[in-house]
Amino acid sequence: MKCGFGPSDIHLPNREALRKPRNSPETEEERMSQKHLKEAFISNLNGTSLLEISLGLTLAPLCLLCRGLLLILYYLHYGRPLNSRKYSLLLDFLVLVSPLVFSCTVLSPVMCCVPAILIAFCAGIFSKIYSQRKHETRVPFGQIVKDFQETYLDPDYIPAITAFRVYVNVLTSISILAVDFPQYPRRFAKAETYGTGVMDFGVGAFIFGNALVCPEVRQKSCVTQSKFSSLARQFFSVWPLIFLGVGRLLSVKSIEYHEHTSEYGVHWNFFFTLAFVRLAASLLLAIFPKNISWIVALNLAVLYQLTLNTTSLKMFILHGGDGRGTRVGFLNANREGLLSLFGYLAIYLASVQVGLCLLKCRNSVRGWIQAVCLSLLTVLMLFLILHFSQAHADPVSRRMANLSYCMWVVAHSLMFLVCFVVTDLALVFTKLLVKGSSVPCCWNILKPHSTSGKRGTEAVPVGRAGTLSHICLISAINKNQLLFFLLANVMTGTVNILIDTIHSRTAFTLCILHLYMFVNCLIMYILHAKNIVLKFW
Repeated sequence: MKCGFGPSDIHLPNREALRKPRNSPETEEERMSQKHLKEAFISNLNGTSLLEISLGLTLAPLCLLCRGLLLILYYLHYGRPLNSRKYSLLLDFLVLVSPLVFSCTVLSPVMCCVPAILIAFCAGIFSKIYSQRKHETRVPFGQIVKDFQETYLDPDYIPAITAFRVYVNVLTSISILAVDFPQYPRRFAKAETYGTGVMDFGVGAFIFGNALVCPEVRQKSCVTQSKFSSLARQFFSVWPLIFLGVGRLLSVKSIEYHEHTSEYGVHWNFFFTLAFVRLAASLLLAIFPKNISWIVALNLAVLYQLTLNTTSLKMFILHGGDGRGTRVGFLNANREGLLSLFGYLAIYLASVQVGLCLLKCRNSVRGWIQAVCLSLLTVLMLFLILHFSQAHADPVSRRMANLSYCMWVVAHSLMFLVCFVVTDLALVFTKLLVKGSSVPCCWNILKPHSTSGKRGTEAVPVGRAGTLSHICLISAINKNQLLFFLLANVMTGTVNILIDTIHSRTAFTLCILHLYMFVNCLIMYILHAKNIVLKFW
């Protein structure tokens, strides 16, 4: 594994030194040794390659495609959908979540092979469906493709947005605990200063996903509303994030939990970043038209990068006010968290533009294929800008959230989102082969004259509630996303307090990670089955 430090850089206590006799109380020295060991374990890392991250991002859409094809194959064999909630949860967890746990642990050395295996498996299932469909529904393949392109889809129902946001949450939840185990490659963890780690992308993708469903995107253009009344509601709606940020700060400091200070600073954390980025974005979008948010985002990111390169701001972020890395004073103590807000704000505004483009009325498969092609061209352009930025400005740095980081996050997030759209289109094509089949959290096929009728509400980005014809893990997590993330943080802290994660064996690590994810998913599934949304604002 590629790591950012070696034995000559950091002297760590060995396993025997940290072991204590059974039933003996843990001393202050032992607790501090564990704390420093875990902090060193996630520090001074360099990230991985853009290619490996790109390959890894295909896993979640392929898992979703595999689950959908299995459900269609089940319908083809038994003539009815899978209605058992128990087996649906088991199938969803084993196909949608478990492969991701294995991929970021024991299968990480062969990461490049995993997508190929999943593609082959999906191709085998599709071949079986195509060959076993009923004789009376068999039509020439060319006719199927033509019918597919002319298929009508619900323009208000974009399951790719839901899948993107849920999977960013799931991948983040897996990583925040797995990173404390040795089976999680150090190259996947957050880079210290420069580099592209998987977890570096996760932070930016979380911001990107939040902006896709922000009020400015969901609000209909025909609705006239006071900008300042909307802004006042935004100020009120972020209080849970502020509350969670304060709660995390107090809990971490009170139990002396290990933390990576150069990530956000002494007092700052990601909950505060989410809250302040949302507030700042709402303020900017109240001043500038939202349909030019990408221009505002680009100007903000470029101006911030110019400031980093032409002033002492970069040295201040990396080495503090005195150049020795001290953290005296609130700004100096939290310089990474406070100043990186400019970069995260640029990512948020760029994502607002993406959300507005996605919500344009496209009621046919042909329209979405055109949107996919346009998005891929945009991704290519962003990667070209990223290459230029890294060569002439600065390498990617999550710590500063510089221009290269913003370009990288937006490019890979858009690519991730496009993968989900392609997955949904592939499932629509397969459903045309098997009349009557259905897949939860996937587009419903509409008749040309039924688009004005009542539409499904399962995975609509605006989060409207409706009749739950299918219960699946994606919609269950989507309904209580903040609670899912909060439970993941709480359980991660609990596991780290109770277990010596750094010296855990592989089998034990896999059991803990699967149990941790299954408990969280089960809670979300039960809440969704009872139609409970825990929302306090």
